[in-house]
Amino acid sequence: MSYNVDRSNIDPFYRYKMPKLLAKVEGKGNGIKTVIVNMVDVAKALSRPATYPCKFFGCELGAQTQFDLKNDRYIVNGSHDAEKLQNLLDVFIKKFVLCPECSNPETKLAVQAKKQTISQRCIACGYSGQIDMRHKLTTFILKNPSDQVSKFNSSTTTPKKQTKKGGKKKGDKDDDRASPEANAQQQMAAQRASGGVIDAPPEFQEEDDDGDWGEDITEEAIKQRMEELTDAAKGLALTDDLEKTPEERIDIFYKFLQLKRDDKKVNQVQEITAEAERLEVKDKATLVLVELLFDTNILQQIKNHRKLLLSFCYENPKAQKYLLGGIEQLVGEVHKDILLPKVPHILKLLYDTDIVEEKVMLEWGEKVSKKYVSKPVAQEIHDKAEPFIKWLREAEEESEDESEDENIEVRF
Repeated sequence: MSYNVDRSNIDPFYRYKMPKLLAKVEGKGNGIKTVIVNMVDVAKALSRPATYPCKFFGCELGAQTQFDLKNDRYIVNGSHDAEKLQNLLDVFIKKFVLCPECSNPETKLAVQAKKQTISQRCIACGYSGQIDMRHKLTTFILKNPSDQVSKFNSSTTTPKKQTKKGGKKKGDKDDDRASPEANAQQQMAAQRASGGVIDAPPEFQEEDDDGDWGEDITEEAIKQRMEELTDAAKGLALTDDLEKTPEERIDIFYKFLQLKRDDKKVNQVQEITAEAERLEVKDKATLVLVELLFDTNILQQIKNHRKLLLSFCYENPKAQKYLLGGIEQLVGEVHKDILLPKVPHILKLLYDTDIVEEKVMLEWGEKVSKKYVSKPVAQEIHDKAEPFIKWLREAEEESEDESEDENIEVRF
């Protein structure tokens, strides 16, 4: 069975077809995963690498993805039915395949490493423009351009000024890493010298719709150049962030989440998770979640923010442990009088909503630590949690006993 590539187009003579996506769920428990059986065939019909739609599914579902290119196995962690993935594929096609002008799927992507942007050109109608860079998949595409995606960067051409001054030559290993900084500095210097009119870098003149930048001094053109300059500066800032200490990066994430909370945009789960992953602080970020999102109404707030908490904690014991540490701080140092009696209810809710796994909960209950609060306060919290921990421990023992009984061989 096949579908129209653009499933919103019901024309029976529509000539762009793709196979129906087939998905198979394997494993059980925490090891459950969904194998996309015909990912290669579907991607081929879209003229995109199979890794792109598969990674897109992971971004949208907040799940990890695995690629076995040798055996053509594309996996998304968790259990996902084929229809749900097919609907997500429609979103991918709209964002990264169809032409915005003519809705034709005959488009090509071009990665521009210097600008940290991705351009789209339609072979059918001639449209050329940038795709929306806010989606997390664009980061993956920038890092993994394939044979089906053109790549324009500093290794293909070298500006004349740089060559004359004895700068880096073609093929230097540091070209790609230094290009956003060099590009931003060159553009800013040229802009100051020419009063806002600068020449486009030669390697991008063919791709840009504005033509000769030196001749276009309209308000719209200047505004667009400033936006592109901002993109280059953003690329430079992203690189600099990773060179900072873990504490500084956590602080960046704290301010990011604080703005989201104040603007009532905490439901933007993918964007928040992506920022933590970009800063490489996903494990410790749960401490920030507790500090900014929870107060005395924590039981209701856990339910409200379950999706966000799961995006950090699912199959991530480290993040779960930091989450419990953050709750210790909230209970022991901020709202002790109100929250201390609610400790067993808080833990049970985290367990019932699958945010914290049973194993992590039991390990936490076995050891009183002074890592987050003083030892006496930590002991108080554990004492309050003991009824729930005891219940959890006994339930685990009963489960093990039942498992052993099932394996008993009865002889007559």
